[in-house]
This record gives sequence, structure tokens and C-alpha cells, in this order.
Amino acid sequence: MGISKIGVVGAGTMGNGIAQALAVAGRDVVMMDIGEAQLKRGLDTISGSLDRLIKKEKMTPAEKAAAMGRIATVTSVPGLADCDLVIEAASENVDLKLRIFAELDSVLKPEAILASNTSSISITRLAAGTKRPSQVIGMHFFNPVPVMALIELINGLQTSAATYAAVEELARSIGKAPIKVKNSPGFVVNRMLCPMINEAVFVLGEGLATAAEIDEAMKLGCNHPIGPLALCDLIGLDVELAVMQVLYEGTKDPKYRPAPLLVEMLEAGYLGRKSGKGFFDYPAK
Repeated sequence: MGISKIGVVGAGTMGNGIAQALAVAGRDVVMMDIGEAQLKRGLDTISGSLDRLIKKEKMTPAEKAAAMGRIATVTSVPGLADCDLVIEAASENVDLKLRIFAELDSVLKPEAILASNTSSISITRLAAGTKRPSQVIGMHFFNPVPVMALIELINGLQTSAATYAAVEELARSIGKAPIKVKNSPGFVVNRMLCPMINEAVFVLGEGLATAAEIDEAMKLGCNHPIGPLALCDLIGLDVELAVMQVLYEGTKDPKYRPAPLLVEMLEAGYLGRKSGKGFFDYPAK
């Protein structure tokens, strides 16, 4: 399975990060979102990220121009029809992902691979909504994508060895470090990380310490580079809650029940950095 042209569904934080990583590594990318405004924001984010690399002398202006030139944009799924691989990076909502997969399945060439950047949803379930379940795989990148080396590669029940091998080769070719993960709620990293964040929200909700004190305790006491509540703000409170709900529903284990404060903050519209307020405040630039 040769992978030359790669589609990315979603121009948000994860989508534009994936597109950047691929383009910088010399791959042709087609980034898709529902509107030109979303695509412009995604391209502007990539451009700004590459400018910072130029400022740090890790990239030349010519290399930036070449990378940006490898990224095309479209506003509908048919624009991805000739891609060899499409990576879905939409919101962590199973119904939305199933709709996207069904539409992609109907327009992509028969040999094309479908991948999801999901952080917790069953790859087997997503594959079951297509006519090519052996060519469906999970590619869970980590934020910020251009910096983080890890990719969790998740096989669904019907993912073929050829599909896994092709995607693993791609991951290594763009400088990432893939690990093979069994299809399970939360996979590996989020199975451990999100409950830790959730417990930090319980600690905050019970008034044991302030948000700043909780984060400082984990940075100084456990040598974490960022506190769990600041990390939750970076990830997005909506994403954290979605993962906890998947873990809870998938295992029926009460240890994964979402913290009530997390739910309440989401109801208030506090999503973290992307909304300007989460456990901490983020003034508009």
C-alpha cells in the first residue's frame, strides 16, 4: 500500500498540526474543513508555527514556502477522493466520526486507508460503519503534533497487517515514534492520563487546594512539566470529559466517572485555552 497523497479532515488544533507535520516531512496534504474561514485559520496557524521555527533557525524561509506549497485545501469530502490515506481529526464525537467515515468510504478509491485521530473511541466501531474495515486504523497523534513524537497506532478487530505496516512506515518516515496499541477504551496514554486529570478536578472540587496549588504540587512533587489542570485547559475540558465518558461507558468501572466540577464547568462554557477560560484564565492575544 503506497501512501503518497494524504487527506486530513479538520483544520483545528489537531488537524492543522497533523497537516504541518506531514507537509514539513515532504508529503502532499489536502486539508478539509466545512468552510474557508476554518481553513484560513488552520493555514495561518501553520504559517505562524513555521515562522517560529525560522526565528529559531530550525527552518529556512524557502523550506517554509515549500511546506506551505504542499498543503491544498477543500471544503467537501469529494475533494479528498484521490487520497491514498485520509486522517479524520474531527471533534471527539462518535456519531460525527461515523458520519464522516461513511461519507469518506463512499468517495475514496477502494485501496485507500481510513484513519482516525480519535483519543478514545473504538476503531472497530468506526470500521464497522464502512465497507473497508480491514483498511481502517487509529492514528492518535498528541498535541502539539509538530513537537510530540508519539503516535498510538490502534488496530481494530479487522485491521489488516498490510494496513498497519503501511501506516507504521508512514509514521516513521515523518519522524514520529509509533507504538502498537490494542483497541480498548482510552487506548494507552489517555487510559492513564485522563483519570489523573479527572482526579485533580475532584481534588479541586473538594476544596483540598487551589488550582494553582494543585498544579504546583504535581510539578514539584512528581516532576511533571505542566500541572494536570493547566494540561486539561490545553487539551480542552470538552475533550477531557469526552474521554472520561468513553472510559466510563466502555468499562462500567466507577473509578472513571467524570468529576462533577468538570461537567459543571463545561455547562458554563469553560473549555480551557480555546475559550479563554478553564481552570485558569487566558486573555485574548
